[in-house]
Amino acid sequence: MLHLFTALECHTGLMLALTLIFVLAYEAINGFHDTANAVATVIYTRALRSQLAVAMSGIFNFLGVLMGGLSVAYAIVHLLPTDLLLNVSSAYGLAMMFSMLLAAIFWNLGTWYFGLPASSSHTLIGAIIGIGLTNALVSNSSLVQALNIPKLIEIFLSLILSPIVGLLLAGAMVLVLRRYWSSTKKCYRIHLTPAEREKKDGKRKPQFWTRVALIFSAAGVSFAHGADDGQKGIGLIMLLLIGVAPAGFVVNMNASGYDISRTRDAVNHFQQYYMQHPGAFSHVLSQDERLLPSSEGHAVFLSPISAPIENSQKRIQGDEPSPHEPHCHLSQTLSAINRVLLLLDNLNSYKTLNADQRLHVRRLLICIADTVYKVAKLPETDSSDKCFLKNLRRDLLYTVEYAPTWIIIAVALAISLGTMVGWRRVATTIGEKIGKKDMTYAQGLSAQITAAVSIGVASYTGMPVSTTHVLSSAVTGAMLADGGGVQGKTVKNILLGWVLTLPVAIFLAGSFYWLALKLI
Repeated sequence: MLHLFTALECHTGLMLALTLIFVLAYEAINGFHDTANAVATVIYTRALRSQLAVAMSGIFNFLGVLMGGLSVAYAIVHLLPTDLLLNVSSAYGLAMMFSMLLAAIFWNLGTWYFGLPASSSHTLIGAIIGIGLTNALVSNSSLVQALNIPKLIEIFLSLILSPIVGLLLAGAMVLVLRRYWSSTKKCYRIHLTPAEREKKDGKRKPQFWTRVALIFSAAGVSFAHGADDGQKGIGLIMLLLIGVAPAGFVVNMNASGYDISRTRDAVNHFQQYYMQHPGAFSHVLSQDERLLPSSEGHAVFLSPISAPIENSQKRIQGDEPSPHEPHCHLSQTLSAINRVLLLLDNLNSYKTLNADQRLHVRRLLICIADTVYKVAKLPETDSSDKCFLKNLRRDLLYTVEYAPTWIIIAVALAISLGTMVGWRRVATTIGEKIGKKDMTYAQGLSAQITAAVSIGVASYTGMPVSTTHVLSSAVTGAMLADGGGVQGKTVKNILLGWVLTLPVAIFLAGSFYWLALKLI
């Protein structure tokens, strides 16, 4: 793998190594910042000692990253506008990554220091928005197209709805347990706090099955957190490597002949769909034309096959980028389909293509997939076609949106090792400062099961929800449903942290990116 980096200049290689460290540092901070949510309930209900709880959480975070897939990894990356994804190059790509990660690390460390359970996902999304907006301002392009707006709305909805779902589900679960699991003295013990349990029974730990349920649900939250949040680091590293060392990472060099044929078949199927539904493409094209301030510089779907490499080399050397950088334009969709089919014809391995051709294949597939996404979002596209186009888009990007095993393992190690330190500040807020009374076993169990299920479902459907938001909302809902009430000051501080996260991250990332561009 190291040979892929040998062609880089010394300073670019050093910057690449530093940025990789930044990504892994972000994931480590994410580990101890968000893991506090997973271990707080199991520690404060005395189901496990803190050392064992944290170690268990680290292990399940590791497993979650390994087994979580990549759907969330690229959901976050696609918040950036397609043109910016196409034109990632060494100097500008590194500036973008440094700015994004520095902003996320600053805010995560700040909220952790004050014990606020702020969201790492929320912070990263804010940083990406800041990058997109700043990029539009410095390039004098449309602010409307500065971000992938449909994807942004989709992610915002998941971030807004997930805490509400967490609060309501955990509250409902507590009420159900109170209604149907308190008829006998043995059952009623699940509604005791650890202090009440010790006073009544002289035992510090919960009952056996209650303890087992608390431990398993805490492990589930940790696994779901690794599966969801770990993917974000994977997506960031892949974006970085594609920009700096495109020859080895623009497509999956280990893709089999079957994988490539799957992509080729998807292009063929989309070509047939294009010919059968010309009206849909005309509609999307007219929408895009209205959004563009002018057609100048956007009429080219992709620059000639040699231009991407030339532009990349110029940026590595610090020269100005070409004014004819590639853009996706729907009027050239059929041409792009024909060109990518020509490149993929009878292809069994990407290794037989040269670096220019591999980069061109990537850009063509991303642009075609972007068109598929826009057509699928049209109101007049029926539900069966939406499902067909969704599957088609997945197959189109199958050999483009990937991650080598060593990257997955590196992120898994970073997030699991980060879990082992620094968890206490936020755990104290979750366990002691949200409710007016101590946490009961039923409240802890309801909050953890709600969080594990919600985050687990989100990670496998590609929705980047916040572990912090879901679990802290679930604890709040459980406390309110049980009549214990919550501490207003703590809840206000948590809400203030949530509200400030997005604008602060946007401002920090945008400022860092603007400064970085001045230095390039």
